[in-house]
Amino acid sequence: MSVFGYIRVSSEQQNLEQQKHLLLSYAQHQKLLIHNFIEVEASSQKTQKERKIDVLLSNLQEGDSLLIPELSRLGRNMLEVLNIINSLAENRINIVFVRQPELSTNGSHGKLLLAIYSYFAQTEREFISARTKQGLAAIKASGRILGRPKGSKNIKGRVLDPFKSQVMDYLRLDLSIASIVKIINSQLTKKLTYCSYVYYIQHDKDLFDALKMRKLKKSLVSAYLPT
Repeated sequence: MSVFGYIRVSSEQQNLEQQKHLLLSYAQHQKLLIHNFIEVEASSQKTQKERKIDVLLSNLQEGDSLLIPELSRLGRNMLEVLNIINSLAENRINIVFVRQPELSTNGSHGKLLLAIYSYFAQTEREFISARTKQGLAAIKASGRILGRPKGSKNIKGRVLDPFKSQVMDYLRLDLSIASIVKIINSQLTKKLTYCSYVYYIQHDKDLFDALKMRKLKKSLVSAYLPT
């Protein structure tokens, strides 16, 4: 059995060494030897590859233990984190959140937690699916024709240009980019990556403005929520 440590920082204010010291202290107290550290300096908004989640999943073997400072180090949203946890659990990896031991899967309550994680992952997927369908229904009800018009050509050469108005509608409906990827890709012969959509939105002024406006609205809502 091997023990791995996963640490990630997303800003200069955070410190990899502090997280590493936290895991080493825990390991010493538990009489464990950490065989390998996976260290990442990347925002949670980066891809799983950039955050070395793929390295993590490919290196861990059945019976290994994974030490992580806290749950938020794994991903950028609840569904992603739950999917990663479930992937690790399927390979019988023991997960320890050092600052949140109540969420760790290595204790007597591990099986119960894994069942709860799996339930919430499924519920979140169903919620995203329902929200996507509601968005599509709203657009259809407004009379907008979904998808690329038959016989239209991509004059500029950018694959997503014919879908720009569709992407704009989805952004205004507050659909996540991941959901937009799923909807548009179903209309493409060759599917595009999540990063391709992010790049396209960020380099189109209208779409990027819509994205910034959505983030601004969320920030304002959060600011006025009671604490």
